[in-house]
Amino acid sequence: MSVQVVLVHGIRTSATMWRAQVAHLQRRGVVVHAIDLPGHGSRMDEDWSLDEAFATIDRAIRSAAAAGPVLLVAHSMGGLLSLALLAQDDAPPVAALIAVGATALPRGAGLRLYRLLLQGMQRMPGNGMWLVQRVLRATLPEETRLDFGAGGYALRSEDAALSGLATLDMRSALPRLQTRTWFVNGEWDQLRLHERLFTRLVPHAELIVVPRSTHLVTAMRPAVFAAVLDLAIATVERADGQG
Repeated sequence: MSVQVVLVHGIRTSATMWRAQVAHLQRRGVVVHAIDLPGHGSRMDEDWSLDEAFATIDRAIRSAAAAGPVLLVAHSMGGLLSLALLAQDDAPPVAALIAVGATALPRGAGLRLYRLLLQGMQRMPGNGMWLVQRVLRATLPEETRLDFGAGGYALRSEDAALSGLATLDMRSALPRLQTRTWFVNGEWDQLRLHERLFTRLVPHAELIVVPRSTHLVTAMRPAVFAAVLDLAIATVERADGQG
């Protein structure tokens, strides 16, 4: 049974953010499942729901696990949701987790400021998308620049999703996590805010900090992130007796 990779996107974006990773995995012959959460991408017309977000990830994992051990790779909001899900008593079977840009507690002053910034952007002409595009042009390589927005931007779901994240008790969840875990952060990632806390609460986790990268590490340094994927897949294969 071959390793199955399940990819979970972050807030506002969709499964298209993983285009570079999907291409890399397909070249390797690895089966990959990139999903859309409610209110995002192909499910843009749906309302955001925390319960449905958990259920979506759970269904994808359990379906993939029928064909082989699962490597779950999740970015930002998707990473926090995945960490919380895998800490539950009835968690779906995951051989390993890569949580990308997901080492900040989703509450407090930082979350309130982020919500205010998003609300301010949505009051700008065009919902501030001209500013988003300018930042992407300045920071991302041409081959991945369009990936985050290719499935559309889930502007309608952002505030509801952030409100849902604020209900997660990550301090209680993280010590219960037993899955083999890598935390991957960009050097300039604002969500490194509680990196030390997360690594203390999950002492078996490994931390990888990618130099010269922002929160969008998968698109900014796709070759480096591909190496992280290859490391995790090899680790899962060895544990499963395939290596």
